[in-house]
Amino acid sequence: MNIQLMTDGGADIPASLKEKMDVDVVPLYLHFSDGEFQSEGNKNVLAFYDKMEKQKELPRSAAPSPHDFYKAYKRVDATKPIVMLSMSAGLSSTYENAVAGKNRLLEEEPDRSIEVINTKTASCGIALLLYEASKKMKENASFEQITAHLHKRVEQTTTLFVLQTLDNLILGGRLDKVKGKIASTLNIKLLMRGNNEGQIEVTDKVRGEKRAIRRFIEQITTYTKNPQDRALFISHGNDESRAKTILSNIRNKLSFKENYITEMGPLIYTYGGNGAIVISFFRD
Repeated sequence: MNIQLMTDGGADIPASLKEKMDVDVVPLYLHFSDGEFQSEGNKNVLAFYDKMEKQKELPRSAAPSPHDFYKAYKRVDATKPIVMLSMSAGLSSTYENAVAGKNRLLEEEPDRSIEVINTKTASCGIALLLYEASKKMKENASFEQITAHLHKRVEQTTTLFVLQTLDNLILGGRLDKVKGKIASTLNIKLLMRGNNEGQIEVTDKVRGEKRAIRRFIEQITTYTKNPQDRALFISHGNDESRAKTILSNIRNKLSFKENYITEMGPLIYTYGGNGAIVISFFRD
């Protein structure tokens, strides 16, 4: 069926899949002291990494406005249904604004079909759901069938994080500098996950890289024992080597049917920092 897939700048989508799926991305905004940077997933991400390194500054993030979403929806042919997969409402006002933009357009064009879905995830978790949507489209599922399936899949999505450094959390004021320095000295790695409300919570604090990765993979096995027919998505903060090492270790334990690695976009990198890893998959 001819459906337009959309998301926002909180999604990190492998370039090859983004092109195949024809995903329209509504940018988020990142404000530095010297100007604005638009986050469109992992587009222009290398320039952002470089800017972060040079400025030693954590930008302020802002969601797209209702008008931004209204304009994005308006550009789509009126006869084409839209499925908008929004970053978690527990992390941003993006979902709320996406709904407001939809309602504004429907006041003008009530015959439009637009479904805005709170994914309760971000980064490659949204990519996983977009990929699921594209598969249903290839099966010629109806708009109603696809949206119902995605709402169900949202509740089955697991998103896990492991940080390499605490630098960005310290810069952003989310971790006391003194505590941050102590944790860095002790080589502490934070393991986190997206909870049922779509918010991020710390699940473990592990000393040392090898222990952190081992514990990270142990967490995966608590959510799925039989991933043979499922896809695994991984995004990394400017450290593809670390992502590939983790993927190799995962493969030694679990055989996912498909694996996709992509760069972490500006928004997620702002909080995760260099070497951060996010993985998403559907749990049992």
